[in-house]
Amino acid sequence: MTITRNAIEIAAPVDVVYRLGADTPRWPEVLPHYRYVRVLEERGDTRTVAMSAWRDIFPVRWVARQTNDPRTPHIAFHHLRGWTRGMDVEWIFEPLAGGTRVTIEHRLAFAFPVAPEWIGRHVVSGYFIHGVAAKTLARVKELAEAAAAR
Repeated sequence: MTITRNAIEIAAPVDVVYRLGADTPRWPEVLPHYRYVRVLEERGDTRTVAMSAWRDIFPVRWVARQTNDPRTPHIAFHHLRGWTRGMDVEWIFEPLAGGTRVTIEHRLAFAFPVAPEWIGRHVVSGYFIHGVAAKTLARVKELAEAAAAR
């Protein structure tokens, strides 16, 4: 199993940061590296989404079940289709003095017929997952800090 963590400190309250992360249907409007997010099904705090983003010149896509818990707050994804099928993703929010630390953790047991551990760790997680998550957090930081400054 490969675990990839991206973390960032944001000078904004947890609720502001959480709302940006939980609102995946709006991601293509506010996150330039996202190509689309299509809601396939929605039931309360759970939705199934088809998502696509750019990693440099490479388009990546997947389908995931997203569960939002505004009380904790916590966001979880379980990938249902795509190269990352079976992957679990968590957005973890930690209040700090003057802001929030957000960690996105991806847990992937990559299934591929040749060198699955190496490809999973260095290509899928190290390049694609880490790169997309880093761009996501950087932009969420920008947006949340701008909203908190108003």
